Amino acid sequence: MMKKNLLMFAIFAVCLLGFTISADAQRRRRATRTTKPKPAAQTPAPTADLKAGAEKVSIQIKNSTKFLYLLGSVANGIEQIDKDVRAGKATRDIQAKNEKFKRDVMQSLRNLRAGLVALEIDFRTKPALQKYLVNIQGISDMSGQAEDLANGGQFVESGKVLILVVEKLSDTLAALP
Repeated sequence: MMKKNLLMFAIFAVCLLGFTISADAQRRRRATRTTKPKPAAQTPAPTADLKAGAEKVSIQIKNSTKFLYLLGSVANGIEQIDKDVRAGKATRDIQAKNEKFKRDVMQSLRNLRAGLVALEIDFRTKPALQKYLVNIQGISDMSGQAEDLANGGQFVESGKVLILVVEKLSDTLAALP
């Protein structure tokens, strides 16, 4: 059972590494256009802000669901190994690997939270998006709560809070034109 958990953790760590690297994808760089851009009079700024806002919400939904998928596969294992450590059933090697997995999960959660905070700030500061703030408001606090739960070793509960974040993001995306 311990070896199976370690294998799951190893797979999870590799996936987390990929997830933390994909956090840089949140900062999109615009590719140069080969077609002639529309004049500013034809593309009102609010419409462009709404489209950009919808794209950012979509990116956060993708990032959050990827994280939840990975977390779901190892959260119970992390918590079980913690119980085994407290009961004296786990070796120091397994305990050290479990601590590393927990640090990796926490770093990925911090990266996820940073993207969610930036998104909520966009909705607060851009006039075209402020109308939809009511839908997205609170995701920063909720992601902070998820981080606090994970810090306390409650990874499963942390994931449940993040599911609510995804629901808010989905509702926001549905409300955007």
